[in-house]
Amino acid sequence: MRSRILVAVVGVPLLVWVVLWAPSFVMMAALAALSGIAGLELQRCVSGVKRSELVVMSAIFPVFTVVWTYERPEWLALLFVLEAVFFFGYAIVRSGAVKFDQLMAALFAGICIAWSFASFLRMEAMGIHRAYLLLPFLLSFACDTFAYFAGRLFGRHKLAPKVSPKKTVEGSVGGTLGNLACGLLFAFVMDRWFGGIGYGAMAALALLCSVVAQIGDLSFSLIKREYGIKDYGHLFLEHGGVLDRFDSVLFVTPVIEIVLRLVMKSV
Repeated sequence: MRSRILVAVVGVPLLVWVVLWAPSFVMMAALAALSGIAGLELQRCVSGVKRSELVVMSAIFPVFTVVWTYERPEWLALLFVLEAVFFFGYAIVRSGAVKFDQLMAALFAGICIAWSFASFLRMEAMGIHRAYLLLPFLLSFACDTFAYFAGRLFGRHKLAPKVSPKKTVEGSVGGTLGNLACGLLFAFVMDRWFGGIGYGAMAALALLCSVVAQIGDLSFSLIKREYGIKDYGHLFLEHGGVLDRFDSVLFVTPVIEIVLRLVMKSV
């Protein structure tokens, strides 16, 4: 609990500043850094080593993806092809020393994880109020926090015991209800001062994101369990690393981006 409070006291104001008021290039740099660290964490998990050429490259290419999204988004598909060619070419040169799961970890970090983090840049480019960029965090962290406390207070039935033994069905329900409450509160604030997307749409989005957030959380827990590690890193103290703290955000952010694009087209 002390660790959670300390990370929240330091991290939340910094996050809010970067999202709401920092220049776009600062947000891009922060997203690039998070993507690079996430790539490093994933490759270390899969490879089982802390230092190697592949670990370094797995950290560098996600940074390229985020920066490329900021500078040349129309050429992003080309970058993805180049990353695939590069990593498979590297594996061929190493003559079997690089395993397929290591290749997939590198490509997943360089393409999927970085593309997800870069969703914030694409949403900003849509011209929406920057407060909406807080939604992925709100509808991920709220679900996680309410699920944590609901599970501690009422948890009886295991949700996915072979993947994450501490998670319960009661916690999952609490996370969903917490997400709904926070989503509606966000809609109220936006509707009152900035112009919102409507309570019905927000309720549906909050419920959808609660499911997606929990799948994201369990997905990265599944990877950890397969490779026998407790945390991906220690950047956030007892919270773990980037992939421990932002696992749900990585799944939720593209969903919110798609929904906001659809809402904007219908307006």
